[in-house]
Amino acid sequence: MQKITELTTPLNEESIAALKVGDVVSISGYIFCGRDAVLPRICREIESGMWAKRGIDLRGGVIFHTAVSPAGVGPTSSNKLEIESSFDTLSKAGIKIHLGKGAIKAETVSSLEESNAVFAVIPPVTALLESQTVERECVAWPELGMEALYRIKVDHYQAIIAAAKGESIYG
Repeated sequence: MQKITELTTPLNEESIAALKVGDVVSISGYIFCGRDAVLPRICREIESGMWAKRGIDLRGGVIFHTAVSPAGVGPTSSNKLEIESSFDTLSKAGIKIHLGKGAIKAETVSSLEESNAVFAVIPPVTALLESQTVERECVAWPELGMEALYRIKVDHYQAIIAAAKGESIYG
């Protein structure tokens, strides 16, 4: 049986540096949720310096590529242009785990390594994830509805590390 690495947010550099492709992790604590409508907005605000005015600290954080709806949460494809192009900026701003599904490009895998960040895949099991979602709060752009930026508190979300240290399960 494979060992499961327990992680609690905010994550520290050492816990991320110890992860390798194929590791199974269990994530607890507060994480952020966003997808193609909101991630480019966050990146623009980080790059312009406006993000600091929001008072939302991304350091040691997890970003789950999902919308938050009354039905629950489930991963969307992380290789959508708007999502995958956010990895580098968000990693440099402190995000340590990008959580979603699907293959990402080799250059994205390399950019993760530069920031000591990883990409983890999570199965699309909305009902299970909903039972492990303890709290939810819209923290930015409420006008986007379920595609706004949310912060949720999770209890033991399990995922598999798909990209770390310049390597990827996708080749």
